[in-house]
Amino acid sequence: MPNIAHWEEEGGFPPSLHERAYRAGVYGIGWPSEYGGTAPGDPDIWHKLILHDELHTACSGGILASLFTHSISLPPILAIGSLEQKAKYAPDIIRGNKRCSLAITEPGGGSDVAGMQTTAVREGDAYVLDGVKMFISGGMNADYFTVGARTGTKGHGGISLFMVHSDYPGVRTTQVKTQGWHCSTTTTVAFDKVRVPVQNRLGAENAGFLPIMLNFNSERFGMAVGACRMARCCLEDAVRYARVRKTVGRPRVAHQVIRHKLAEMARHVLSTHGMINTIASAIHSGEADMGRAGGQLALAKVQATRPLELCAREASQVLGGRAYVRGAGPGNRIERCYREVRVFAIGGGSEEIMLELASRQAKL
Repeated sequence: MPNIAHWEEEGGFPPSLHERAYRAGVYGIGWPSEYGGTAPGDPDIWHKLILHDELHTACSGGILASLFTHSISLPPILAIGSLEQKAKYAPDIIRGNKRCSLAITEPGGGSDVAGMQTTAVREGDAYVLDGVKMFISGGMNADYFTVGARTGTKGHGGISLFMVHSDYPGVRTTQVKTQGWHCSTTTTVAFDKVRVPVQNRLGAENAGFLPIMLNFNSERFGMAVGACRMARCCLEDAVRYARVRKTVGRPRVAHQVIRHKLAEMARHVLSTHGMINTIASAIHSGEADMGRAGGQLALAKVQATRPLELCAREASQVLGGRAYVRGAGPGNRIERCYREVRVFAIGGGSEEIMLELASRQAKL
């Protein structure tokens, strides 16, 4: 992706990139062919691992989060939507003609989905939607939002999902300036008495919590794979630079302190890669699935983001000032990774929530 540095400075990328990615064969992978999905039509966990791994060689989680927003906003439509809803929304979203973002996170709570505050009150043939969603990837370019809102009592049993069009009266979007993911168009979405037709509700009323949580597991797997690959990219760039850059007359890699940094980075990357492969193998064999592996996936996400943080830091030390410069140069991927460490550790479920989820599933 040769334009990433430019898009990072611009704070976004051309919306036409969605359709270009579809034509290139990477945007429609895994979606039903009747709605425009492309081969492989039913990718197994290894296909998904390879796809996430290769896409993250660009070391730009921001562009991937906003370019592939349909990877987390479309599954609820296909999982619990009616045939009419699938036919209405899925083809254009899969082909990149329309953009759809998932709107779950709120200013007062991200990982605590059961504590959702946005409300949808039934009034005749519509629901009146009120609330604010925050940190929504790709929201500035979205045509639709897959929105979670409270339709019932407190807790996970009172949440429903809706398809909300961005041009509905009362929908307002504002771009958020973030530490990393500059080209992601991270967005705050406000809903002020937005009337959403009843036919836009996905599935039964108060049945939205489980699809949201199952969706998280797939997202966390992708983030774990991506973080591990980005850590490896930092290591690769550090090794490449250390071999050619000389310090006091010798290549940096000739200094023991640099070799030990590289070895420590490799130790963390390889152990994380092994953990991810072990989970993928269990899912592939049927020993686990995306639901039952929730605790392991939570741990994998934590495990993967720690090496990313370590490798971004240590690679920066190896390259020195070259890793502090934005844009082109031998340290551009490392500089970008350093800015993205925190969102990988927080987004999709913070480390603290992930560890708690894993301990609960283990019934500690």
